[in-house]
Amino acid sequence: MLVAVCQMRSGDDVEANLELAERLLTDAAEGGAELAALPEYLDYMGPSSGRHDVAAPVPGPVTDRLGALARARSMWVLAGGILEAADARVHDTSVLLDPGGEVVATYRKIHLFDVALPDQPPIRESDSITPGDAFVTHVVGQARLGLSICYDVRFPELYRGLMAQGADVLCVPAQFQHTTGRDHWHTLLRARAIENQAFVVAPGQWGPFGDPAHARRSFGHSLIVDPWGHVLVEAPEEGDGVWLANLDLGAQRALRRSFPVLQHRRLGITC
Repeated sequence: MLVAVCQMRSGDDVEANLELAERLLTDAAEGGAELAALPEYLDYMGPSSGRHDVAAPVPGPVTDRLGALARARSMWVLAGGILEAADARVHDTSVLLDPGGEVVATYRKIHLFDVALPDQPPIRESDSITPGDAFVTHVVGQARLGLSICYDVRFPELYRGLMAQGADVLCVPAQFQHTTGRDHWHTLLRARAIENQAFVVAPGQWGPFGDPAHARRSFGHSLIVDPWGHVLVEAPEEGDGVWLANLDLGAQRALRRSFPVLQHRRLGITC
């Protein structure tokens, strides 16, 4: 299965962000991608106080627009993280669109990023985002995708649960902080791949965002990792673009048979 990770730098202009996402998805389709994945907060990376105003229902205008492109290109699209309005709340929601352009799976980010990083004002995602509470997987071709978003990657019990539901590919669209990304991004993604013998597909945001005085940056380095922990493709730290890799599902099945670590668990899916 040929998969594309789309790296982008979103801002506070929703229309400009969606135009960029459409260009990247078009490039992915022209490269032959069967599945193209966009990063977290693809629709809006402005002040958190503006999230409620730009949030839209799912299905809704954002998914309709991306779905039209998925349908025109007969391609699966993972809208890695959009702001969803639901019951007067806002969720950071990953949406899977099938080649007919229909919403077939939605995952609401469970773990919210409430931290105080060195030399920066605190970040409190929970001030504007309501967490989800459900595992979500869906079959795409010959593979089952397990959905997650960004900060989730630090909670291995989520991925063990997705694996127990049959996930072959773990999706981790992100807007990962540069401060933590330079030390943790590759290690965490490779660990999730190795421990679950799964592919990891991780499209990211890149570049500065927010108040320049706060010196905040997204890490970039969008990745696709194989079940042995090898990085199949990696974007640079900066720049919009599309990077493709083939997921050899037959080799994954052979690995799981010959090295049946997933059958050797003794402490349940949360350990």
